Amino acid sequence: MRDIELLCPASSLEVLKVAVIYGANAVYIGGEAFGLRAKAKNFSMEDMAEGIKFAHEHGAKVFVTVNILAHNYDLEGVRKYLKEIKDLAPYQPDALLIADPGIFMIAKEICPEIERHISTQANNTNVETYKFWHNLGASRVVAARELSLNEIKQIREGIPSELEIEAFVHGAMCISYSGRCLLSNYFTGRDANHGACTHPCRWKYAVVEEKRPGEYLPVYENERGTYIFNSKDLCMVEHLPDLINAGVDSLKIEGRMKTALYVATVARTYRKAIDDYLESPEKYQKNMPWYLDQISNCTYRQFTTGFFYGKPSEEAQIYDNNTYIKGYTYLGLIEGKNEQGLYKIEQKNKFSVGETIEIMKPNGDNIPVQVRRIVNEDGVDVESAPHPKEILYIDLGVELEPYDIIRRQEEDSKINLE
Repeated sequence: MRDIELLCPASSLEVLKVAVIYGANAVYIGGEAFGLRAKAKNFSMEDMAEGIKFAHEHGAKVFVTVNILAHNYDLEGVRKYLKEIKDLAPYQPDALLIADPGIFMIAKEICPEIERHISTQANNTNVETYKFWHNLGASRVVAARELSLNEIKQIREGIPSELEIEAFVHGAMCISYSGRCLLSNYFTGRDANHGACTHPCRWKYAVVEEKRPGEYLPVYENERGTYIFNSKDLCMVEHLPDLINAGVDSLKIEGRMKTALYVATVARTYRKAIDDYLESPEKYQKNMPWYLDQISNCTYRQFTTGFFYGKPSEEAQIYDNNTYIKGYTYLGLIEGKNEQGLYKIEQKNKFSVGETIEIMKPNGDNIPVQVRRIVNEDGVDVESAPHPKEILYIDLGVELEPYDIIRRQEEDSKINLE
């Protein structure tokens, strides 16, 4: 049995630490340039070094995305950026995630000691492509989302055993071929292939007949209209044996724009599912209701298995609205305890004294508690704190540990994204 890696996203240093504590074997992050999530907080060189140090101390790896499709004017900056990453030693990342052949060769020249992984953005759909990248020095290739499990298995059988396969198993799906979308650039001038996607696939559209300009004809499927480009979210927690048996080495979670609560929830669920399956397939099947219950606590659209079992039907891939389902609201992350025995958090969303909330722990426990006391940064007791990012000290009536997450279950769990 091969080692199976759980690879999680991180938009910030806080989320990186949460991902590692909640079960990720590896985390992928973006620096301040040349990654495909320009709107994420991303990492300064100082944060990158601290994050890598933290991950390595906890037995985890860090991969840095440099996966834009570069123009000539990008290349000088890419060289400078890769030299800065090289100079992070001894806290260099474990790999660079690259899509562009030019950037790949520059990375090979400047920092050959850092592994190079090939991004899904490179559209890796066949065995010869995998062998091509391996011959150039890549140690891992990310499968295009359009591949079925049968195709992945064929690739695994046709490539060197040391070349790893990474595949997305959870998160948002793009309507375009492995992410190469032109809609954002066309509508807004913001290039998705440079990390500035405005997600126009989530917008609402109407039809215009060419001889009736200005007459916008909505295509109704319900009272909100239709969202013809929307895909359901990928979820493969029920199908881990098929992924492992197909030869996937790294199970990748999408979501470098997501909160610490989302990453912790998905990481913790997939960590337990992987460990249970490797221990006993029977245990994995027995605990399936727990995985499905926990994964439903995330903010998500609806779930699909994507292309893994062949081309999805319209019913499976597209749906008729852009409504998120939201199980919990992220309230804060426990940072430590002060001399008065109160626990420090940076508040993410409002909560109040007397309210019943929940503590989410890395080991899988979810503990309902009542908020007994909230003290602000000035030492004044308050009933609630109205503004996010306030530093608070709280008493929940139980002992807490750093990286415990506090959250609130929501009764009205649907969020319209219009």
